[in-house]
Amino acid sequence: MGTRIRVGIIGLNPGIHWAAMAHIPALAALPDDYEVVGVANTSLASAQRAAEAFSLPHAFENSQALVESPEVDLVVVTVKVPHHHALVSAALNAGKHVYCEWPLGNGLAEARALAALAEARGVVTAVGTQMRVAPEIEHLRQLIADGYVGEVLSTTLVGSGGQWGGRTDAAHAYLDDVRNGATLLSIPLGHTLAGFFDVLGGFGSLSARLINRRTRTSITDTGATIDKTTPDQVLVHGTLERGAAFSIHYRGGLSRADSNLLWEINGTEGDIQVTGASGHAQLEQLTIRGARGTETALTELMPPAEAYADWPDSPVARNVARMYALLARDIREGTRLAPGFGDAVALHEALEAIERSAAADTRDAP
Repeated sequence: MGTRIRVGIIGLNPGIHWAAMAHIPALAALPDDYEVVGVANTSLASAQRAAEAFSLPHAFENSQALVESPEVDLVVVTVKVPHHHALVSAALNAGKHVYCEWPLGNGLAEARALAALAEARGVVTAVGTQMRVAPEIEHLRQLIADGYVGEVLSTTLVGSGGQWGGRTDAAHAYLDDVRNGATLLSIPLGHTLAGFFDVLGGFGSLSARLINRRTRTSITDTGATIDKTTPDQVLVHGTLERGAAFSIHYRGGLSRADSNLLWEINGTEGDIQVTGASGHAQLEQLTIRGARGTETALTELMPPAEAYADWPDSPVARNVARMYALLARDIREGTRLAPGFGDAVALHEALEAIERSAAADTRDAP
């Protein structure tokens, strides 16, 4: 496979942190492609703890030292959204390939600026919209393309975001401030739309509402209460580019129903239903069921067993590993298989269209 790609991670901490749960096992599943060589956190002491916990050779003093290091080929940014622009810009200016978590920027303008800088620097980029490479989504896309439901007439998507439900902890309280760009719209629905668009195509026309039903949030580990300025209800409906009707409702918190993700695709010849444990479809083991023709009950339509072979058992690490596999080919072979910064801009544009429609609806309300 040739020389391994040397990875430096900005924002790696032991325990139940995203990089530790997803990126480290994903990279470990691809030992011929990658070697994690170092970490930078908010302090050198934090980086040293992480380097020791994961047996990494380098604990960098700060993020700038990491991106400038000749020991690093690929910079992975796994910190909160407001810091993406500065950190990714530094990595790009240092001539490094970059994998950045979604959302790419705190809004469309930042995403466009980063995509333009990446293009100017001529480096390879990836954005963490890993639902697009989930085995279930690749299988679903093929089912639709092969005409399982015939012509798609309509689709309905309902999901719960988990957070934004009126209670959180101090580590996640930043999600409730709309200025931080980490909202119900941008994170769980944004991630899910990445796969949704791959299967059914993009929005044609739409109408949207963003509603905040919980204006205060309790911080469970401190006892404090804070204002919540990010909406906990996202409503979007309209038509897709290919003509099908669509309806989307994402809500904060979790439902007591059996499924917190319900996605139905209805066509002239059949129906498909996708379910999962939360509206963060990129994290979940998705279940696909369907029926067509004279069938009257849904049956499983899961990918073949070989689609899961040699990948991590957990969908959290599995989908990220599949992203990294595509990125390795992009870096080595000059392909463009992994979702890149240009793809991120297109997704940010879809979210901004929702925000524009919701803002116009609010202005027009009596």
